[in-house]
Amino acid sequence: MRPDPYTPPRRSGEHFLTMRGIDKRFGAVRALTSVDFRVREGEVVALVGDNGAGKSTLVKVLAGVHPHDAGTVELDGDVVHVSSPADAQELGIATVFQDLALCENLDVVANIWLGRELLEQGRLDEVAMEERTWVLLRELAAKIPSVRVPVSTLSGGQRQTVAIARSLIGDPRIVILDEPTAALGVAQTAEVLNLIERLRDRGHGVVLVSHNLTDVLAVADRIVVLRLGRNNGEFDAEEATSELLIAAITGTLDPSRPLPTPDPPRDPAPVEPSAPVIPLSGARRRRGVE
Repeated sequence: MRPDPYTPPRRSGEHFLTMRGIDKRFGAVRALTSVDFRVREGEVVALVGDNGAGKSTLVKVLAGVHPHDAGTVELDGDVVHVSSPADAQELGIATVFQDLALCENLDVVANIWLGRELLEQGRLDEVAMEERTWVLLRELAAKIPSVRVPVSTLSGGQRQTVAIARSLIGDPRIVILDEPTAALGVAQTAEVLNLIERLRDRGHGVVLVSHNLTDVLAVADRIVVLRLGRNNGEFDAEEATSELLIAAITGTLDPSRPLPTPDPPRDPAPVEPSAPVIPLSGARRRRGVE
């Protein structure tokens, strides 16, 4: 009996993906310089930084869009080559880019199975694809009323759900989400953040690229900061604060130096007794003052 493609395997919890010393140039522009990055199974790692920090370039190197110029990518301790998106997919790396790349004239089932359609005697097995689509959406606790409506009728959060569900076909080990909550409302953002937690619960390693530090602190386990194409800090999300992350993003925090320890509180200085106040009644007024 063929195993259910949506039943995730047991995860080891080890750092199964490690990027070491990644360099990337575009002509004279050095986009990445000796960047290190790692992802553990069942973990959400946020990648943050200002515009031009190198986040998108690092993600595209991992997704096989851009080959890196130097450094290594390791899976389970073995060096691998991610020279194309097909290589990334074969290695178990799925990416949901910010534009989602959905066909708005097609329904949810057609979008999820696009390019991987199930066949039965040479014909599309619509029943099987719809049944498996519902199974996947239920596991993700997705709020989609029907899988037979065009994607154009869905909200932004629901479209993000469809794109993420499509990336899970084949049960990838790592899912990269590029700005998944950009331009979403409060309710839709909460829906996507819940979806990210579902991915972690399923055992996937999740790379969350985001400018929204509130979203990052809400769901991430670790936070990696890039600045000007270099690592500029790695933080435990439970201990990090928005102020600390902003300092790392803007460069006011040097990760090579320990954080300054606050001075111990000092005893308050003794208060000198004030001179007694002489009432004005009965006192002689100054000349010229009525």
